[in-house]
Amino acid sequence: MRRVTDPAHPPAPALAADQLVHGFGGPPVLKGVSLAVAAGEVLAVTGPSGSGKSTLLHLLGGLDVPQEGGVWWAGERVDTLDTQARAVRRAGRVGLVFQHHYLLEDLTVLQNVLIPAQLSGRSDPDRARALLARVGLAGREAALPGVLSGGERQRVAVARALSARPAVILADEPTGSLDRANADTVAALLLALAREEGAGVVMVSHDDRLSAQADRTLHLLDGQITENLSLPPALGV
Repeated sequence: MRRVTDPAHPPAPALAADQLVHGFGGPPVLKGVSLAVAAGEVLAVTGPSGSGKSTLLHLLGGLDVPQEGGVWWAGERVDTLDTQARAVRRAGRVGLVFQHHYLLEDLTVLQNVLIPAQLSGRSDPDRARALLARVGLAGREAALPGVLSGGERQRVAVARALSARPAVILADEPTGSLDRANADTVAALLLALAREEGAGVVMVSHDDRLSAQADRTLHLLDGQITENLSLPPALGV
């Protein structure tokens, strides 16, 4: 359902970054990158290896902090928070999907999906079961990851990323380890669910088919934006 907003007071972006600069002891890997992603919007980030895509995603997810610039989740600046405070905010506001599923092998499918919601104090088993049904895994709640196929594991990861109703989802090559059929299925599920939930998505991918499904594409080269197809919404922060 489309949200009704006051045009005079537009909502803050789901995610915003302003003039990010970051390096690892040598020349900066990122050199003043800014972006903003609205609720329900999908932004694809492309670029060659070494262009700074993974570094950017780590900064956007609060897994590291920039040397310069700032990061906001749903209007709150988070790069200035300490590690523990960022982790608490991240559990409730950011869903993560990686190339490999990173499921906990000794937990059931349902328990894996519930982890982010539990960490944020919003555990909701009914929602977790509903998400599993949406990704085609109804009836597999008690299964352990070891009995699932690669495509099924990644679908569990998609459900897990959405379980705490995050404002933003960060996806790092989310279909990179899958065959074409499973990649298409997982991508369609991830983007459809994120848009329905109103979560902004930043998706790093080398797959042109996946990037083509995004609302906008940002291209990184040598740590700088060289192409941005349509301008992002205002930072609003």
